Amino acid sequence: MSTTDNKINSNNAGLYIHVPFCIKKCPYCDFYSVTDITLRKKYLQALHLEIQMTGNLPLTFDTIYIGGGTPSMLSAESINRIIESARRTYRFLPDSEVTIEVNPGTVTREQLRDYRQAGINRINIGVQSFRPENLDFLGRIHTAMEARQAIEWARMTGFDNVGIDLIYALPGQSPDSWKRDLDAAVVYAPQHLSCYTLTFEPGTPMGKELQAGSIRPLEEKAAGDLFTLTAEYLTGKGYEHYEVSNFSAAAAFKSRHNCKYWSFAPYLGLGPSAHSFMEPERFWNTPDVSNYIKALEDRHLPRGGQEILNREQLMTEAVFLGLRTAEGIDIGRFERKFDVRFQDLFAKVLEEFQEKKLLEVTAERCTLTHSGLLLLDAIAASFADLI
Repeated sequence: MSTTDNKINSNNAGLYIHVPFCIKKCPYCDFYSVTDITLRKKYLQALHLEIQMTGNLPLTFDTIYIGGGTPSMLSAESINRIIESARRTYRFLPDSEVTIEVNPGTVTREQLRDYRQAGINRINIGVQSFRPENLDFLGRIHTAMEARQAIEWARMTGFDNVGIDLIYALPGQSPDSWKRDLDAAVVYAPQHLSCYTLTFEPGTPMGKELQAGSIRPLEEKAAGDLFTLTAEYLTGKGYEHYEVSNFSAAAAFKSRHNCKYWSFAPYLGLGPSAHSFMEPERFWNTPDVSNYIKALEDRHLPRGGQEILNREQLMTEAVFLGLRTAEGIDIGRFERKFDVRFQDLFAKVLEEFQEKKLLEVTAERCTLTHSGLLLLDAIAASFADLI
């Protein structure tokens, strides 16, 4: 695969397809999904209708990302038909990145081989942990052995761009326990690693347990120490820490699709609950698969809502999204886009956070230091207060 930073930062669009089915809902997850797989056939029919009904958008795509839910609950034949339908309907560049998320325990070696033959050239494997006690706590349906098997099968079936997702900062987790997960992951030399801190989202089973006091989250300092351990360990292994939770083995292996979310590139989301962005408009689909199917059967787009972002909202997003990445905020681009002087507008916070060594500012870029990344939300909020 050959991907350049220029392509990543271009205005080519990304296509996201949400597959809303799971065998079992993980207790920490707040992404929309259902366990009623009897709706799969109707969902696929509705998805093809949505593709046809959005085919007139004036966009050129260079990524497809099939996420969920658990996309690997769909057969390779179904995935192949989705990709073919998208390629027939939209305009794609020839070297497009095509990613699928899979969960161990829901795929076979033959299925992965068929996904590869269907044109998928990047795979994200939702391992989350290689430790049985962590998998039990997270409510995962797979075993550590199945996780290892899925990675090995991906390699055997021709995937040379493999990503592994991990979750850390579990209640009571020690640095040694987390390092063993990192050790287990890098053995497979994945091209990409996403390491997410466990969050207790309101309304999820874990969120409710936290509220009831039956779960005690890891203390903030301990979680911060694990974040530092992650960054030092993986950069020491040659990975580039290009976004707060994401590491790539080389620039070519950054998630081209996810970079669109952080750079104001347009993206189209299909499937229930999927979001789309075409500046200055954001819109999203209904987060209900039955309503999604019914709307499309009635030949209506399944819109759940939309908003037009004003100048201040776009500036706030540019700050929040830019500070997430190692490249930070491109000051020249920000100034041209919003017709402001960056240094003047944010003088107060720039001075404060530089003195605290949380921020580095040059004539070209404004980036968070490692210590700053630990306080990302609070720092970005301070910027937003001045907009």
